[in-house]
Amino acid sequence: MAEKKYFVLQQGGEDTEHIFSGKQPRQAALKAARRGFKDIQLRERGTKKVHLFSGSVSVVSAPANKPDWLPDKIKKPSVKKEGIKRLK
Repeated sequence: MAEKKYFVLQQGGEDTEHIFSGKQPRQAALKAARRGFKDIQLRERGTKKVHLFSGSVSVVSAPANKPDWLPDKIKKPSVKKEGIKRLK
């Protein structure tokens, strides 16, 4: 079973205070996109990899079998991997 990894969001080549977790970088990128980030650069903690994504979010109708607490409109993120950058 894969372990949870932590990814630090970078902006302008510098780390920010935003940290996202997930088993895969895409899972963390989806979390970042849902919070409104477009140009997503996630540095994987403990490695020298920076995963590059472009993200967007759209507002869609909730599914018909939604729980009562879920609103009628929800945010649906989407990301596309642009590549991996290696730090020196």
